[in-house]
Amino acid sequence: MSKLQGKVALVTGASKGIGAAIAKALAAEGAAVVVGYSSSQSGAQAVVDDIESAGGRAVIAGGDVASASDASKLVQAAIDQFGRLDIVVNNSGVYAFAPLAEITAAEFHRQFDTNVLGMLLVTQAAARHLGKGASVINISSTITSLTPAATAVYTGSKGAVDAITSVLAKELAPQKIRVNTVRPGYTETEGTHSGGIVGSDMEKGMVAMTPLGRAGRPDDIARAVVFLASDDARWITGDHVNVAGGLQ
Repeated sequence: MSKLQGKVALVTGASKGIGAAIAKALAAEGAAVVVGYSSSQSGAQAVVDDIESAGGRAVIAGGDVASASDASKLVQAAIDQFGRLDIVVNNSGVYAFAPLAEITAAEFHRQFDTNVLGMLLVTQAAARHLGKGASVINISSTITSLTPAATAVYTGSKGAVDAITSVLAKELAPQKIRVNTVRPGYTETEGTHSGGIVGSDMEKGMVAMTPLGRAGRPDDIARAVVFLASDDARWITGDHVNVAGGLQ
């Protein structure tokens, strides 16, 4: 039997990259999936089409996770369409790197609003519907241990994700809701291609630091999320799982 048969999942930021891979992997294991997006409706619909073509169930839901009303609408889409919610994957995230002298308040708030506040608002809205055995999975990054120069804002936002995950794991434990983070290493996505990272010295340096000797792929991350969402991980909460080929 599929690991997630009968479950319903919400994945934010699922129109491309790691989020899209997570949505497809959850659906392949039997979950009905709400594919959340903020700007690319066509990308989200393409993910739904792929899931349905493979025999799964999925719908799209748009919204800005940093808006309390939109976060509630994303969660409500799962209830309206599928009648329940069991798995929340807080994948929405933005990033930009700059040295200390170039950090702006606007960029700080852009990253923290999506990466941190958005995670909190979606989880807050979801917690009212999640029951015993539910799983919240927050996508962080190994950047929190690598701490490279010129990444203070992004690294800080993901450090906050890790810390808040530990708090919520304790806070939601009485409801038997598990909360964990997955921390990808360098992963090749549409963003790394469009950003010119693929083939660059930066990419070569990250791969050289990765013991397994290659860039991560979105499906590498998605398989770890499936595990944490399933009953196989029923005794895991408050943990931070590196999925990075040994990069740490």
